[in-house]
Amino acid sequence: MTRLMSSLSRPHRPRPTLSYREVAATRTPSALPEGYHHLRYSTVVGHGRAAFETAGAAVTTWRMHRATGARLLADAERAAPGVAVDISAGLGPLRMGAACSVVWTAYEDRRIGFAYGTLTGHPECGEESFMVHLEPDGTVRFTVNAFSRPAVWYTRLGGPVVPLLQRAYARRLGTILRRLVRT
Repeated sequence: MTRLMSSLSRPHRPRPTLSYREVAATRTPSALPEGYHHLRYSTVVGHGRAAFETAGAAVTTWRMHRATGARLLADAERAAPGVAVDISAGLGPLRMGAACSVVWTAYEDRRIGFAYGTLTGHPECGEESFMVHLEPDGTVRFTVNAFSRPAVWYTRLGGPVVPLLQRAYARRLGTILRRLVRT
């Protein structure tokens, strides 16, 4: 009862909301919204149904992201719309967190993945999708599509360096996913 009473006496904190209007725009990568930096990255990570399923599971259960060394906290074990995700990177006091929410998922016969959007307080504003595709010839392809723009002073200050870091992170995800599929 004491625990319940103390939780009731705490001030109510509003839940962060998505920080952009173009929700689910990464579903159509060829039509990303104007006014943002666009990222499109694609790489082959394997071949065959087993590689596709392994890659899809690594993406949607956060294993791929965690294998980069980033700290990822999610309120579900698997990507689903509305799941809150907090990703942080860095060391000690230099660790920077980024709060997101899954906005759409695809669990299909030839396509598995999800997209998350930035929440208020995130250093960027936008959305990013992580998809695994099984092509007709059996090729397994990983794609990252994103649109973003700075949301705080330090990402504005970073200027053209921020998109370069985003591309490097997408490449790192592809390399890690390829390794996860092989093992």
